[in-house]
Amino acid sequence: MVLRICPKKTNSTQQQGVSAYELFSLRKSAGDMEVNSTQRRDYLLMGGRDFRMKVKIYTDGAARGNPEGPGGYGAVLQFTDAAGVLHEKELSAGYKKTTNNRMELMAAIAGLEALARPCRVELYSDSKYLTDAFNLHWVESWQKRGWTKADRTPVKNIDLWKRLLAAMEPHEVRFEWVKGHAGHPLNERCDRLATAAADGVES
Repeated sequence: MVLRICPKKTNSTQQQGVSAYELFSLRKSAGDMEVNSTQRRDYLLMGGRDFRMKVKIYTDGAARGNPEGPGGYGAVLQFTDAAGVLHEKELSAGYKKTTNNRMELMAAIAGLEALARPCRVELYSDSKYLTDAFNLHWVESWQKRGWTKADRTPVKNIDLWKRLLAAMEPHEVRFEWVKGHAGHPLNERCDRLATAAADGVES
């Protein structure tokens, strides 16, 4: 994991009570995200002003011998403060036995769970499995049908879809698809993180 964050607060972040370091604080568990998230979000929207930080999260997943081989995910979080200074955080982890789709989901989960405050998030992924699930409202349909697809077969990776929804809850999240392996600098960077994690499996 690589961390490049300047903890110095700008006037803007001082007024909001959030530093770049606090924004990117890692949480111990996904459950921490659920505590008073509604109250915190409402507080940041008081007076008709939106004080939420705008964050960009780039993600990618990889699996060797997909499915059921070693895999990993990579994510890059970016936040530009009021002084125009870019703050970044890299996240990655490897798994001994997984699938590419699970790693795509874990990249998004890890990025969102790393945010310590409600934010406006643009999340970029080359996975249609991830982006279409929200942009085409698949997830809503799955939930209405009790986590089954249109053909009544069970949705795969329910555990991670539920964890992702919980991680999204405090935030306003927009999913954007980017073409993979097409020279997009941040997508390529996430791919390197994911493949390196897959090759050097830790868990």
